[in-house]
Amino acid sequence: MGPNGEQVGIVRVEDALRLAAEADLDLVEVAPMAKPPVAKLMDFGKFKYEAAQKAREARKNQVNTVIKEIKLRPKIDPHDYGTKKGHVVRFLNGGDKVKVTIMFRGREQSKPELGFRLLQRLAEDVSELGFVESAPKQDGRNMVMVLGPTKKKADAKAEQRKRRESAARGPQDEAPEAVDGPESPTE
Repeated sequence: MGPNGEQVGIVRVEDALRLAAEADLDLVEVAPMAKPPVAKLMDFGKFKYEAAQKAREARKNQVNTVIKEIKLRPKIDPHDYGTKKGHVVRFLNGGDKVKVTIMFRGREQSKPELGFRLLQRLAEDVSELGFVESAPKQDGRNMVMVLGPTKKKADAKAEQRKRRESAARGPQDEAPEAVDGPESPTE
């Protein structure tokens, strides 16, 4: 194949090397298993550079899912529950999965329905941000449930990036307002 993708035909190796030297290009074997083998005249350095750029771009868009874990107890205080729920909300907004574990100790193991109700309540509280990916199930002394985010991790990252950029740009774009401070007493 020629430098512009045109078919040159079957050529001896010596002639192909001479054509490559005249065009100041490299002779690259594209399909070695074909009969006869297919070679192309191209700038091999440029080809390798473009392939590396494509691979880097693909890696940049690749998303790795992370499972965050939150541990609770069946007799959790309402304020502590709110704090833990806030962590779950933050993780789901970030596009991560959340593994919620309830740890039973001693006599608590005889009442697994307490843990089940707590997990159901948590799932209902965060239902707009995530869904139950794996239902609550007893695993020895623990009860485990996995929540998945409703929006993809890439979308969540893009949204966070936009928010950060607008927050960084925001104060500069707005005109400063006149602020009336406390009037000084003249008495």
